Amino acid sequence: MQTQTLDTITVYVPRDSTALALGANDVAAAIAAEAGKRGVKIKLVRNGSRGMFWLEPLVEVATAAGRVAYGPVGMDDVAGMFDAGFLAGGAHSLRQGPTEEIPYLKNQERLTFARVGITDPLSLDDYLAHEGYVGLKNALAMAPESVVRQVLDSGLRGRGGAAFPTGIKWQTVAGARAAQKYVVCNADEGDSGTFSDRMVMEGDPFMLIEGMTIAAIAVGATEGYIYVRSEYPHAIATLNQAIAIATEKGYLGDNILGSGKAFRLEVRKGAGAYICGEETAMLESIEGKRGVVRAKPPLPALEGLFGKPTVINNLISLASVPVILARGADFYKNYGVGRSMGTLPFQLAGNIKHGGLVEKAFGLTLRQLLEDFGGGSESGRPIRAVQVGGPLGAYMPPSQFDTPLDYEAFAAIGAMIGHGGLVVFDDTVDMARQARYAMEFCAIESCGKCTPCRIGSTRGVEVIDKIVAGQNNADRPQQVHLLRSLCDTMLNGSLCAMGGMTPFPVLSALNHFPEDFGTPSEKAA
Repeated sequence: MQTQTLDTITVYVPRDSTALALGANDVAAAIAAEAGKRGVKIKLVRNGSRGMFWLEPLVEVATAAGRVAYGPVGMDDVAGMFDAGFLAGGAHSLRQGPTEEIPYLKNQERLTFARVGITDPLSLDDYLAHEGYVGLKNALAMAPESVVRQVLDSGLRGRGGAAFPTGIKWQTVAGARAAQKYVVCNADEGDSGTFSDRMVMEGDPFMLIEGMTIAAIAVGATEGYIYVRSEYPHAIATLNQAIAIATEKGYLGDNILGSGKAFRLEVRKGAGAYICGEETAMLESIEGKRGVVRAKPPLPALEGLFGKPTVINNLISLASVPVILARGADFYKNYGVGRSMGTLPFQLAGNIKHGGLVEKAFGLTLRQLLEDFGGGSESGRPIRAVQVGGPLGAYMPPSQFDTPLDYEAFAAIGAMIGHGGLVVFDDTVDMARQARYAMEFCAIESCGKCTPCRIGSTRGVEVIDKIVAGQNNADRPQQVHLLRSLCDTMLNGSLCAMGGMTPFPVLSALNHFPEDFGTPSEKAA
């Protein structure tokens, strides 16, 4: 880790995209210039974001008592901060106190995000000093089947939406006979309100590289791909630099740490199609084809990339692996509840006062996340609805805010946790418009391969328009019935989750907010 010497003071300014969008580069330049003007020696480290976006750019200074935070810092604040002695942790209106004591951060359980915001993302020395590559070294000392067993025993489930047990995927690929196998990271983070993948790629890329390398060793793969959408240029650049460093230092390549095992890694840039978040459409895109969903079987675990057995995991799933192999399956599964083991980085977005990332063990309630961490709505008005799980997630009303964040509890009420993204709406939202948006989104983003999704979403937009336009019209109940029937067809007949989950937001809006569709008396069938 970057430390402070007797004559050099270490200052941290994030290089995360959110911080950059809010002027972090200008702030970093202003701090460097002001230090030079005053003859003060500083070491400027561009770290990742701590995930407290309302405080970005968050500037930290290393003091004898630990790191002290100031934010949100603008260029015009820098000279005044120097005058106030911020390099020694001095008092200032932007001073947030010791970083680790800020309640938003202190009350989290950071396993996957343990290093993000603390280290220099491209310093391998920093990574190694904070338990980096301990998991890989442990994995290299184990039989491949024992590595798979650790992941199985940890209870880690897919963090991308389906929550399928990660270890079972690995077990299937490990048992397949093939001369070539692949590991693919699905980092096509397209859900509304999500940014945890981006934060890892920009703030702790070696963790993802280590997780993928462990997966390769476990299943016998020698080639890997990270699929990232083109909207993430900073993440792509950071990943490519980290891969080059890891290869140069022997953590990737033809002879990983002298073990005789090979694993080579490459970043593939997607064009930003939402459907390419679906694993088989993503494979088509990596192969240079149009992103269209494949029919299953065969499963990608047996016939995946280029027709070979392939491990496909979401980024957070793979990024969770190093801590499991470093500390053991029992350590990880002791977090969480029921079958929802470990932690998940929840992302707060939309009309929320304290937007950002919160890593917590499964089991806290949605209300705790919204109020204790999020601080309520940014507008100060009552929260009317929260969409959890991206644009295909259900809209949850206040009556469901005490639901524990646990895969099974959400499934029981027709909702899903998905990638952990939350988009918050206050009481001014029109839920009929939100339902229409879900159908329209599906119509635009559908790959077009199956009729229920391709045609159903287009007809869905038309039916919702008729319902809203025909308020108090005798034809309206028939249109509502048609919409529900259409949703049922999409839910049960679509080839993938694109069409199969579009009914979730539509039906939840219709069930919980019927008044927005023109009648308070309309309830779920």
